[in-house]
Amino acid sequence: MAQWYHDYFVETGRSPALVLLAAFIVTYAITRTITVRIHARQKEQAAAGESGQDSVVKDVFIGGVHIHHQVWGILLVLTTGLLEFRFRPDAPWVELLAALFGVGAALALDEFALWLHVEDVYWTEEGKQSIDAVMLASVVALGLLIGTSPIGTDSEAAASGALGLAAFLIVHFGFVLTTLLKGKLATGLLGLPFPFFAVVGATRIGKPSSFWAKRFYGGRKLAKAEKRYGEHYQARMERLRGRLSGMTSIH
Repeated sequence: MAQWYHDYFVETGRSPALVLLAAFIVTYAITRTITVRIHARQKEQAAAGESGQDSVVKDVFIGGVHIHHQVWGILLVLTTGLLEFRFRPDAPWVELLAALFGVGAALALDEFALWLHVEDVYWTEEGKQSIDAVMLASVVALGLLIGTSPIGTDSEAAASGALGLAAFLIVHFGFVLTTLLKGKLATGLLGLPFPFFAVVGATRIGKPSSFWAKRFYGGRKLAKAEKRYGEHYQARMERLRGRLSGMTSIH
């Protein structure tokens, strides 16, 4: 097991990406668990007419200002980035910085909706945009960990020739761009390292609210898109966001 980890992750330079992704996911899970407990406790105390000052788990205030956990996340991301750029450490310090970066990114992106709306919308419908940000970040981190390339290995790229490579890249990024224009952001990002996802996303029908649908769909095609991404699709997405955010446990 140790030899496999060394060969596949350490020797290939993937170990920092693996540590980063693991730290990101674990921190997000712990953070959501804590915030759900705080929110549920606050609701119980409000219903009972209590102040909440005796609660063991509560929000952090400094000088009367509520310090959101995104603050600590942003500080961690900035600090680890500066240390990496300045010292370029080897193992195990690079893995330590990767872990701290993952922790900071999870804390910051868990409140992404607060960045976007510049107000505390954590437990509102707008707050679910943080869940989308976390899912997209996880997809990007996974792609970095796998480290695949749409053009294959260097030897395969060289064998295809410059013209062949250029033609492939033009077609590939055309599929990726089409997927994104169809409103499929996660699929488009996955399509960058994995051409299969770009092809599937580009060839299947887009979301009715997307740029592609507004520009090219009408009549039966628009109706098909609305049916595909209608109530059932939205319900599935809401259930997924609810599970990831912990909001289903406090309703």
